[in-house]
Amino acid sequence: MNKALLKTAMALISRREHSYYELAQKLRLRDYSSDEINVVLDDLIARNYVNDKRFADSVFRRRVEKGYGYTYIKNELVQKGVSENIAQELARNYQIDWYLQAELAYNKRFGASLIKDQKDKAKRLRFMQQRGFSLDEIMTLLHA
Repeated sequence: MNKALLKTAMALISRREHSYYELAQKLRLRDYSSDEINVVLDDLIARNYVNDKRFADSVFRRRVEKGYGYTYIKNELVQKGVSENIAQELARNYQIDWYLQAELAYNKRFGASLIKDQKDKAKRLRFMQQRGFSLDEIMTLLHA
């Protein structure tokens, strides 16, 4: 096993959690071979230093706290190499009321201000969509 590669990987994961995919990408940028990277990552998984579920849980909780919707969180996790099934499992385990999440994000951004016109309504809709809320959640808010 390449000691320098292991040291580099350990330095990366000591700063924050990484998914398997994310860590592999960062190590590939440092010109290590794929075989060496796989050996080191398999070792780190065996030692439970790299764990996609733990990483996903961390990202999921942070994004919910920041007011993002399920779609945004799921897409971010998939982009970071975590399976969609893990995101679905986390959503089930936390039993988050996404309508309430949407309402909190909406009120934080727009407060109690009324919708002025169609342009303002479209702006609010786009904001909520970019935050990862479903059209159903958004429309429930806008028509309340």
